Amino acid sequence: MAVIGAGVADWALAGVRVCEAADPASVRVAWTSLGDDVAVVLLTDAAAAVLSAEVAGTGPRLVAVIPS
Repeated sequence: MAVIGAGVADWALAGVRVCEAADPASVRVAWTSLGDDVAVVLLTDAAAAVLSAEVAGTGPRLVAVIPS
């Protein structure tokens, strides 16, 4: 499980892989760096807006948007 977005550091306490990403470029880098072992991805609203096209073709990966 991974979380991508700004202000998501607290998710590390739950054992989630944290990908701090405050701008569109870093959000895209975080998304492309996820390995095949990541089956669930949580995105902040802003990260979801950046990745709208990428998320549409996630295949078996479950993606959810968390409110910021």
